[in-house]
Amino acid sequence: MESTTQSFDFPNVLNATMPPERRGVRRDHVKLMVLDKKTGETKHSTFNHLKQFLQKGDLLVLNSSRTIPAILKASLWRKGLLLSDQLEVRLAHRQNEQEWEALLLESNAEMGDVLQFSALLSAEVAGSSITNPFNTLHFNLKGAALIEQIYLLGQPVRYEYIDVPWALDYYQTVFASDPGSVEMPSAGRAFSWELLFDLQRTGIQIAYIQLHTGLSYFMDDKWHQEPFHNYEQYNMPVETAELVRKTKAAGGRIIAVGTTVVRTLETAIDPAGGSVAQAGWTNLYVHDRFPLQIVDGLITGFHEPKTSHLQLLTAFVQQDLLMNGYHEAIEMGYYWHEFGDMNLII
Repeated sequence: MESTTQSFDFPNVLNATMPPERRGVRRDHVKLMVLDKKTGETKHSTFNHLKQFLQKGDLLVLNSSRTIPAILKASLWRKGLLLSDQLEVRLAHRQNEQEWEALLLESNAEMGDVLQFSALLSAEVAGSSITNPFNTLHFNLKGAALIEQIYLLGQPVRYEYIDVPWALDYYQTVFASDPGSVEMPSAGRAFSWELLFDLQRTGIQIAYIQLHTGLSYFMDDKWHQEPFHNYEQYNMPVETAELVRKTKAAGGRIIAVGTTVVRTLETAIDPAGGSVAQAGWTNLYVHDRFPLQIVDGLITGFHEPKTSHLQLLTAFVQQDLLMNGYHEAIEMGYYWHEFGDMNLII
């Protein structure tokens, strides 16, 4: 289903090419646009003043997934013959403790081919598809040992608007714990521990889910996946589901920090629409006609036109009001992307 979200233009100067810390701004002092989802009214502040726009009893839900350095280099071997010595491999989705879906750039790899990443790490091409760009890789290591090697060898995914190879630490949220995201769950990046503790002192609750983000850019225009083809692994803990239910029952609001949290909270529900603890894979597609059952508000960054992330926002606020807010953000010089400014829709 093609996105109906309006197109818009913004100048390249609004692409955040560096972390705010490198331009002299604390991560929790980026700009914040607050958008009233009913009226479209906007307010402008900085993220460290977030509590002014929340209420005692509200529940902030964050994604605790940790970003991995998902770009690796390997030599490609077939039946003992070297086919390529500098193949770029982009990890896309973790399938289990030993297998990943991955994008092999400029490669016609076949099942049975071997990728040699280092003296310690290799993988066999165990599957491929003509309907998506990914190959399945079966590694010689698994679990923590595999993750350790990925961290030693890999580089974080960086897109074309980033012109400096910023270190992996810049692509982490302060509360990230379990490695697995190929791209940073960036809506949580603006939080500092100081801000989180300050919010809790004022009666705002904090809870965590986990969704490991997959690879969203395939480097080749021939590959196009609809939003509902995007499966990502999630975990809704028991304590978070209980806190969501209690907050809703008490009249508090559920504020998702990021589109990944929206997908998780709206996936992990029972037939009556209540939050439940569960884990698995979700391909939930949230759009302007999607009936939100759990989430009342959203903290997110600013998204490019005609993307599923932008369309998800129209489940919260009418498209015309959203576009009005975006045009205002452009006029006021808000920054886009993972190192950019923030938007609270409530």
